[in-house]
Amino acid sequence: MVELARRNVLSALAVSPFAGVPLAAILADPKLARAAAAGVEEVTLATRGGRSVGGALALPEASPAPAVLLVHEWWGLNDQIKTMAAEFAREGYVALAVDLYGGKVAETPEDARTYMQAVDAGAATDTLVSWTAWLRDHPKATGRLGTVGWCFGGGWSLNASIAAPVDATVVYYGRVDQPAEELAKLQGPVLGHFASRDQWINEQMVGGFVERMEGLNKPVTVYWYEADHAFANPTGARYDAADAKLAWRRTLAFYAEHLR
Repeated sequence: MVELARRNVLSALAVSPFAGVPLAAILADPKLARAAAAGVEEVTLATRGGRSVGGALALPEASPAPAVLLVHEWWGLNDQIKTMAAEFAREGYVALAVDLYGGKVAETPEDARTYMQAVDAGAATDTLVSWTAWLRDHPKATGRLGTVGWCFGGGWSLNASIAAPVDATVVYYGRVDQPAEELAKLQGPVLGHFASRDQWINEQMVGGFVERMEGLNKPVTVYWYEADHAFANPTGARYDAADAKLAWRRTLAFYAEHLR
């Protein structure tokens, strides 16, 4: 009964007037984001390392469909990221938003920093590799798979694709300072969205990444936006509506090319 209710909510979002509300407006409004997040299914998985981890699954109306694995920002798996999973499902993807914080969601930057710094790289990799295999084998999926992440999750989107190669990787202003020997493990193209005013994920880091990728003959596309870090997050002060919309269009076009 609960499962049916969840599916009904997700279907309603696709056909009701609520579906006409811009994605940015949904993400920026806690009540709307909560309503959209209610359309996902909470799922758990026993990882290859023997740990129990959770995630949020959203299914498209038509299947089989390609899959997308989403990695959250430093805030954790909150309603905004669950809303993005629901949005990918409306775009025709099996979408799974992973949780690298063990259920914790930050309300303040201090908490977010604490949670992020507490992430064990080995455990996170185990989580992502296990969910990747789970998505590959999902009965409603085609086996084609992409990853996407924002900020903290942007770096882990790339890490996930290195640990368990996928068909397409999207990085929103995340760390891309991995060495060439790690990048050599990638099997699919990478799309990156970066901000010119970002003081952390800066031109030096991204330029080195592109140079290493090109040296390995790995396909990479990087877009720069006249914006700051986290420009695609409508809940933050650095949000840039025009650039966020453009980056989203480019992400969907990238997936359509490489996952369909």
